[in-house]
Amino acid sequence: MKAGLIGTGHYVPEKVLTNFDMEKIVDTSDEWIRTRTGIEERRIASDDMDTSDLAYEAAVSALNEAGLNGEDLDMILVATVTSDMGFPSVACQLQNRLGARQIPAMDVSAACAGFMYGVITAKQFIEAGVHQNILVIGVEKLSKITNWEDRNTAVLFGDGAGAAIVSNVSEDRGILAHELGSDGTGIPYLHQTDEDVIYMNGREVFKFAVRKMADSSLNVVHEAGLTKDDVDYLIPHQANIRIMEAARENLEIPVEKMSKSVDRYGNTSAASIPIALSEDVKAGRIKEDDVVVLVGFGGGLTWGAVALKWGK
Repeated sequence: MKAGLIGTGHYVPEKVLTNFDMEKIVDTSDEWIRTRTGIEERRIASDDMDTSDLAYEAAVSALNEAGLNGEDLDMILVATVTSDMGFPSVACQLQNRLGARQIPAMDVSAACAGFMYGVITAKQFIEAGVHQNILVIGVEKLSKITNWEDRNTAVLFGDGAGAAIVSNVSEDRGILAHELGSDGTGIPYLHQTDEDVIYMNGREVFKFAVRKMADSSLNVVHEAGLTKDDVDYLIPHQANIRIMEAARENLEIPVEKMSKSVDRYGNTSAASIPIALSEDVKAGRIKEDDVVVLVGFGGGLTWGAVALKWGK
């Protein structure tokens, strides 16, 4: 029994906040943001739309693509650090809203690597024969924990949600290899403060991210018994174009084979990889039997990667 992804979906809020809008909020400039991060704009959810609302829209999209409905689900995993409330979980809210049976539902907290943690957790349940269809969502409303007076972080983040259905696929497709890790000594570099806003030591996080994105990508490629030449497409966490480029160059793949949505959405944390994946699938950039590498890093410090062969 092999686990793979049989449906994807995403949702981003309508409101666009451009770099020129950011110039009116903090001491920054469009050129400074673009050259250092690759970000040109980001999406911001309205006050009446919370994390579970974003997640619901992405979930419906993924279910539709997979030809399923809420009653077909056996489990819901939601990766987020910006849940609506302390409890219940976003996953439990979705179980009710999607009309799912009384299935297990829980949130996963691994920051920007959260979607990778969710997918790899789902893989274990599928391949053990315990469940058949698992909804995995990466979703964040980072605007509610962004310090809009901090020029170093305010320009980076956006809101959005991405989803995937993890299910049984044919033996020659699906998840070929995976890696997860954490290093708690890096907590001081990236965390939520006592004031409930994001703090980041950009220099230290950059060094960690460049190293881990590159190493983790190569690790799963080699574990799958593949070489760099076998990789058809790379979807890195959309945090910073310079970090993404470092991962791409390490895999020695051409620029057109790397997903890029950071320019339009900024860093959406756990949502960034599934949003990019969903867009790329719908645009036809990922094709049947393509070898795809997904790789992310986040607060914790955490990281995760998957090598998979696309298709059912």
